[in-house]
Amino acid sequence: MRNMTIVEIKKAIECLSEKERCELNAWLQNWTSDAWDRQMEADAQSGKLDSLALEGEEALSKGECRPFP
Repeated sequence: MRNMTIVEIKKAIECLSEKERCELNAWLQNWTSDAWDRQMEADAQSGKLDSLALEGEEALSKGECRPFP
């Protein structure tokens, strides 16, 4: 099976019933969340977010922000 273009995918979606579009939307929302969560976890474990954490801690210690409740 060849890869579809975005234009082809959009046209195919337009042919779906309302129920099918709702099912696709639910699947895409779940897929996107899972992918984002996995990427955030990988970034946190690899140390990519360490500089952001330090920046936040410094701003907090300088009184530039307040702690999250």
